[in-house]
Amino acid sequence: MSTFRFEYGAVLATAVQVTEDSLSVDLSDGRTIVAPIVWFPRLLHGTAAERAKWEFNGGGAGIHWPELDEDISVEGLLFGGPSRESAKSLARWLDSRKQAIAS
Repeated sequence: MSTFRFEYGAVLATAVQVTEDSLSVDLSDGRTIVAPIVWFPRLLHGTAAERAKWEFNGGGAGIHWPELDEDISVEGLLFGGPSRESAKSLARWLDSRKQAIAS
C-alpha cells in the first residue's frame, strides 16, 4: 500500500486568482488547482478588492489574504479539502466585520 507524503516546499504556488465562484492556484510543477470558493468562507464573504490582495507565505508554500485574515496552504489544496475553520470562529470573524463596517 502506498501513501502520499507531502514534502513542504516541494510544490509551490506561483499564481493565484479568486473569482466569485472559485480559487485557482497555479503550482510550480505545472498543475493548476481549482477549488470552489464556498470551501473558504472568508474568501466567500470578502469583497473582490479584499480577495485580490493576497501574498505568498513561505515562498509559495501558502497564500495569505491580510485583509481577510485567511491563510491557505498548498498542502491543503493538494489534499482537496475545504477550510477547517470552526463555525464559532467564522461567526466571530463575521461579527467583527459587521462592527468594522458599522463604525
